[in-house]
Amino acid sequence: MDDEGIPLEQYDFINGATLLVDKPAGWTSFDVVNKVRYKLKHRLQVRKIKVGHAGTLDPMATGLLILCTGKATKKLLDFQGLDKTYTGTLRLGATTPSYDSETEIDETFPYDHITQQQLEAARHQFIGRIEQVPPVFSAIKVDGQPLYKRARKGEKVTVEARPVKIYDFELTRVELPEVDFSVHCSKGTYIRSLAFDFGAALNSGAYLTALRRTSVGPFHIRDAWQLDDLIDALESGPSPL
Repeated sequence: MDDEGIPLEQYDFINGATLLVDKPAGWTSFDVVNKVRYKLKHRLQVRKIKVGHAGTLDPMATGLLILCTGKATKKLLDFQGLDKTYTGTLRLGATTPSYDSETEIDETFPYDHITQQQLEAARHQFIGRIEQVPPVFSAIKVDGQPLYKRARKGEKVTVEARPVKIYDFELTRVELPEVDFSVHCSKGTYIRSLAFDFGAALNSGAYLTALRRTSVGPFHIRDAWQLDDLIDALESGPSPL
């Protein structure tokens, strides 16, 4: 259930291990890290152990989260730089402040005018190198404070566009106002912003209603632990020490 495929009891968590986890909806990435760290401290009977993740997933999102423990946390920056793939669903005809369903709709738009040809034309606009403005509801720090904290206070913040690369952007199901999609993209890409911008390109609005990360570089969701199974294994298995 990791990149090496070794049994859990053979992991050397202190010297460094990589765990692939299928993050469930409703959990933050830090929730997963904290839970695994807590279970590892009890399993190994240590006061401290390093655990980190290689790329945040929003609470609404599910899918592949790479965890590293011990000395393997040095690999986190390398893993964060890898390309990623996602599947998801966006809803046309409305926008939200967070660009997803975590916040209430703030504006509605028509979508009856949108044709299959327009969808295809809009899709092609986002393939390749693009400039993308991250959502204000994001963990990006400005003046040392995450943007989402300032956004929740109602503060107006300016977010600069960033270059990202979309290698592939496919529409896999169209039943307006819903559109399912798959994306292969570079690090730093916000799929919520892609949904928002896609809606704008169609003279409408759009926000994300579902998102699942399926791969990070060579790591794939099919090799990941279900979080409950990992927690059970950490609780019940023999200590590797």
